[in-house]
Amino acid sequence: MIAAMANHLDYDIYDLELTTVKDNTELRRLLIDTTDGLWSAIGGEWIIVFTTNYVEKLDAALIRRGRMDKHIELSYCGFEAFKVLAKNYLDVVSHTLFATIGRLLDETYITPADVAENLMPKSMNEDAETCLRKLIEALETAKKEAKKKAEEEAQLEAEKEEKEKQEDVKVDGCLAKVKENCVGVLVKVDEALAKEVKDNGVTLEKIRIQGLN
Repeated sequence: MIAAMANHLDYDIYDLELTTVKDNTELRRLLIDTTDGLWSAIGGEWIIVFTTNYVEKLDAALIRRGRMDKHIELSYCGFEAFKVLAKNYLDVVSHTLFATIGRLLDETYITPADVAENLMPKSMNEDAETCLRKLIEALETAKKEAKKKAEEEAQLEAEKEEKEKQEDVKVDGCLAKVKENCVGVLVKVDEALAKEVKDNGVTLEKIRIQGLN
């Protein structure tokens, strides 16, 4: 998308790789100052494109309207988008492998960039069918990995629930034990008071007072 924009506007591209930068306040200030400065650019010479997979982690001050004027969500690749990419990269509008690719796209999450990477011929010897089969292999791999990840997450969730159940049982056992011990103490106290009544003739009122104290 960025390359297409630059080609259409006849602009140069400067790619800043920021994935290795963590908690850099100076960089944050620079980005904010730069985006604020876009309004002062004469003739609109600058276009800055920010891409991220975790928009929720970005500072709200950086992505507010006025600094980033256009928010575009790029969804996963569907069959219609794939056909456009196939036409652009392979000059193919129909193929016997399209049905298989369409089925896999319905079952798999893959970005248009990943689809384009697999469709792009890497050498002069790669024809359209080779690239399409390469995409099918990538889709099948992505499908298997997604299934494996879902199974692992389900197993972790089941283990978490089992651990919580065991902790609940343990707590219930402790409470039962405490209750049993409390009953035993009360019985012993009652027996001691009863003996005192018998030996010393303590009145019932005195017993109640001792019990309260």
